[in-house]
Amino acid sequence: MSEIVFFLEERSAEALLRTVIPRVLSPMPPCRYIVFEGKQDLDGRLIKKMKGYQVPGARFVVLRDQDASDCHQCKDVLLAKCKEAGRPDALIRIACRELESWYLADLIAVEKGLGLSGLVKLQQKSRFRSTDSIVSPAKELSRMAPSYQKIGGSRLIGPHLDIENTRSNSFQYFIQGIRRLGTKITPAQQKIAPKPE
Repeated sequence: MSEIVFFLEERSAEALLRTVIPRVLSPMPPCRYIVFEGKQDLDGRLIKKMKGYQVPGARFVVLRDQDASDCHQCKDVLLAKCKEAGRPDALIRIACRELESWYLADLIAVEKGLGLSGLVKLQQKSRFRSTDSIVSPAKELSRMAPSYQKIGGSRLIGPHLDIENTRSNSFQYFIQGIRRLGTKITPAQQKIAPKPE
């Protein structure tokens, strides 16, 4: 594998991953981020984009919010699209229910990233001990931290996220999947791969 290519629903996911991936994978492989204009755009153009990507040995990761859909059904639909694109080995990960559930699982990171205080004590409340079940994490985070903006907030919180945090299962599944992909990159492949965007 020469590089990891991320197919993402929105810019906030790219902002987050640019801060997280270097801490998950060492040495850092080349990464590319292909960002769509929301989940409908991702669903509609994923096959064409994936088919058209011609870098030899590239591995693919598709990250999308669950929102109100069924998590397993959403993953199955994306997997079928990857198979149709000739990439059945693509890693599909769903943020349950939104990317912000990963932030709510680590309120220390939210405090540090956004320069706030008083949120950490909320982590012991039952709803923040397993954040994938929060129905609208983005609204919850905006209520707790009115200064939060999706792209800028992701960029600020990301460097502080504890990548071993287990309060969001979907976050842990994502981290584990990325680590597995990273083991398939050899140092020689990293040297000949194109520079990341």
